[in-house]
Amino acid sequence: MNVQSKLPLTAAETALVEQFGQQFSSLPGNADVVTHRDRAVEAIKVNGLPTRRVEAWHYTDLRRLLSNVPAHDPVAIVDDLDSLVDSATRFVLKNGKIAEEGSVEGISAGSLASALRADVSGVSLGDHGAHDATGLINAAFVTDGFVITAQEGAEIARPVELQSLHGGGQVHTRNVVTIDAGAKLTVIDRHAGNDNPALTTNVTELKLRKDAQVTWITVQEDGAAATHLGQMNVTMDEGAKLTLFIANLSGKLVRQEINADVLGEGAELTFRTVNLIGGDTHCDVTLSLGHLVPHTTSTETVRSVVTGKAQGVFQGQINVDRIAQKTDAQMACNTLLLSDDAGFSTKPELEIFADDVICAHGATVTEIDHNHLFYLMARGISEKTARGLLIKAFVAEIVEELDNEKLVEALETRIDAWLEAHG
Repeated sequence: MNVQSKLPLTAAETALVEQFGQQFSSLPGNADVVTHRDRAVEAIKVNGLPTRRVEAWHYTDLRRLLSNVPAHDPVAIVDDLDSLVDSATRFVLKNGKIAEEGSVEGISAGSLASALRADVSGVSLGDHGAHDATGLINAAFVTDGFVITAQEGAEIARPVELQSLHGGGQVHTRNVVTIDAGAKLTVIDRHAGNDNPALTTNVTELKLRKDAQVTWITVQEDGAAATHLGQMNVTMDEGAKLTLFIANLSGKLVRQEINADVLGEGAELTFRTVNLIGGDTHCDVTLSLGHLVPHTTSTETVRSVVTGKAQGVFQGQINVDRIAQKTDAQMACNTLLLSDDAGFSTKPELEIFADDVICAHGATVTEIDHNHLFYLMARGISEKTARGLLIKAFVAEIVEELDNEKLVEALETRIDAWLEAHG
């Protein structure tokens, strides 16, 4: 019989365990929350951070890639950030604590920290598997976030902008967002920091009730030395419509997890991602989507541009339940490699247990078309400008699907800035 001995804790794993002990007394929570936090840290201590042997982390060996964990710095200097669009109402977290709480008619909002301290609030830290590193770290260390409800039938014209800003160190936030029946809302979810070493985690629990309509834009622009672990857990009821757009624009080590369950007939999910990956960044987008009832629709399009020595990952799994007849699910991952040292791993999957569905997936990895480049240069355009135009066209195609001109302009401005630095 082969007996595998437990691996000794790495420096990062040791730091997480030790820092939990140091921060424990300052973390908000009632008795049940405290127990949950203890269990999360014990899971990290017993199982360690996931390696490539864990299927969901096969392309992102977190145990190797997360080499160190900075200390928590609650007073680190944080730069203010203008709203992505002028009309947005801001809800701001700085170094994991609420700094600004907007007010919007039709929306109720409160502090996650207060909810965790309450004897009964309906808010918990969720259930996490042994290798759910993002969820476990966040459950152990989360300090605050927003609990937001868009009230039934409310049509919120102005976007709501959730900002999580940091000046380095550790920042762990969680937002619990419920969109009641028939409500309509646009949310801009931004994560940003300076170039100090940082470990940030964010978990979002998003519930769409019957006929709710949401456009959710996540913009990740953490600093060049930051590790950003994000997780979004979504449930969609009958007739709900969600457009989920994620833009990864910076960071040293980035993982974005999306876990979505389509629970109601007539629900529609539109998922779009733009990953701009340069330098020696490692960026991983992992999607797990369950179509669990009949007559539901989803489309997933991922566009990635990779240059320098950067590495990108997309894992997309769609599961169609036996009863989920008439499901229409389409997934595509398209990648543009700009250097010989860059790489991208893609793993699209379909698990279909129904027999009356329309489902497909595909993936491409390519370089800039030299014929297109020659065409532009032959008309007096410099090579750098021509490359920039072709790259921008590649990603702007899905950015322009957003039905908001100001949002599109703001995102294209950030694309232009990245191209100037990396194109």
